[in-house]
Amino acid sequence: MLNTAIIGAGPYGLSVAAHFRRQGIPFRIFGRPMDSWLNHMPKGMMLKSDGFASNIYDPEEAFTLEKFCAERGIKYAAAGLPVQLETFVAYGQAFRERMLPELEDKQVISLDRAPGGFVLGLEDGETVAAQRVVLAVGITHFEYVPSNLANLSPQFLSHSFRHADPGVFKGRNVVVIGGGASAIDLAALLHEAGADVQLVARQPELKFHSTPTGKPRSAWQQVRHPKSGLGPGLRSRFYADAPGLFHHLPEQFRLEIVEKSLGPSAGWFVKDKMAQVPCLLGYTPERAEVLDGNHEVRLHLRAADGSERKVVTGHIIAATGYKVNLDRLTFLNSEIRSRIKTAKGSPVLSSSFESSMPGIYFVGLAAANSFGPVMRFAFGAGFAARRLTETVAKALAQSPQSVRVPSVATTAK
Repeated sequence: MLNTAIIGAGPYGLSVAAHFRRQGIPFRIFGRPMDSWLNHMPKGMMLKSDGFASNIYDPEEAFTLEKFCAERGIKYAAAGLPVQLETFVAYGQAFRERMLPELEDKQVISLDRAPGGFVLGLEDGETVAAQRVVLAVGITHFEYVPSNLANLSPQFLSHSFRHADPGVFKGRNVVVIGGGASAIDLAALLHEAGADVQLVARQPELKFHSTPTGKPRSAWQQVRHPKSGLGPGLRSRFYADAPGLFHHLPEQFRLEIVEKSLGPSAGWFVKDKMAQVPCLLGYTPERAEVLDGNHEVRLHLRAADGSERKVVTGHIIAATGYKVNLDRLTFLNSEIRSRIKTAKGSPVLSSSFESSMPGIYFVGLAAANSFGPVMRFAFGAGFAARRLTETVAKALAQSPQSVRVPSVATTAK
């Protein structure tokens, strides 16, 4: 029986696998490398995270984003220079090729319990038995669409997760709903691609990160607003650097922090582009219906003062984020899903990322309610990989039948 199966090949899955490989922990990893970034983020987008916070993590830091950019002749700065989506995707694919050539580009279509562990069914018909399973599925499966719009067919409504190419909307009328980075980025890129786009958000104003000045920060600024992988500020520094301590906070307090902290905001580099995009701010979508002729949809909006406004468009894109819901992981056996304790849809995890179903671990977005907002960003993958590796290595050492594979050096060539 395999020691560990890793499902997912984004920044979290790749980071965990790289740490396992260096430690000599037997594993197999399944998934399409960087799939969410490659196929579900709009072309032309730039990452909100700084360069130093956009790494995929190997234990020796042998292949950071900075080193990748130096090899490829791509401009890089630890902060102040946005990372292009295309650069990050290429980095992730290069990380896979260099650090994890054994990654299997296959989808897991079922996960069931078995004596001593679990059995995974792969899309090619193979079955794999594993003692433990790490779910690093990221945002896949968790796209959220408000229920009052869900009645619309895909012809008139889609989630931003479905749009990697803004160019398909050239010449079309489209409304983007949302006030976060994904909504603002997509609206700006749709406008650049020639779409007749309008942004609708319930916030009275859009928020953007502060534009870097390039000036040295005073000692007081460094103390009062320290830099972190989640941006400046004492709270952000705590969330970024102490997810283990965050886990010890009372559950309700953690849930409130994850829900309310690091609210909707976009990168500073999108602000000027958005000046060209019409926006309806302070409006909440109430309902929508398809007009006669089945070519357009009418969106009903409500302002905070109770006034109503109607917008007619050809298509609505809900850039309304992601909400973890284990019922959306349909490849998980229903018994497994029912036995995993949850809080607001997310699995309740131990300090080692293990769920209430022994042997099932979650990292990434699904771990945010347990370890904090950092799990929504690539920056959290380093902590998750280290903690999981420590846990599994300890279990192997204590098992009388433990088998390790020779550790493999991961020094970048």
